[in-house]
Amino acid sequence: MNIQKMLKQAQKAQADMMKVQAEVAARTFTASVAGGKVTAEANGGGELTKLTIAREIVDPEDIEVLEDLVMSAVNQAIGTGRKAAEAEMQRLTAGLGLGGMGL
Repeated sequence: MNIQKMLKQAQKAQADMMKVQAEVAARTFTASVAGGKVTAEANGGGELTKLTIAREIVDPEDIEVLEDLVMSAVNQAIGTGRKAAEAEMQRLTAGLGLGGMGL
């Protein structure tokens, strides 16, 4: 195969990956727990952007439950974004034979 052609393909693949990463980072992923009483929203970059907690589940005598619910909602929202990014990267690299490179 022609080296120039390979380099162009690699550059295009890199540009495509950067574009997909930016698109996923701009997306919003939401997760709710406790019947929607705790809702977390995160962007595809793994940053929490919004957290909503219903007043009726706030029990000052049992703050540990609330902490667990918040952690669960946040982890689910961020995990959904991470899985979406991984799926997009796998789709993008499927035809490039890069599966063994961790991309």
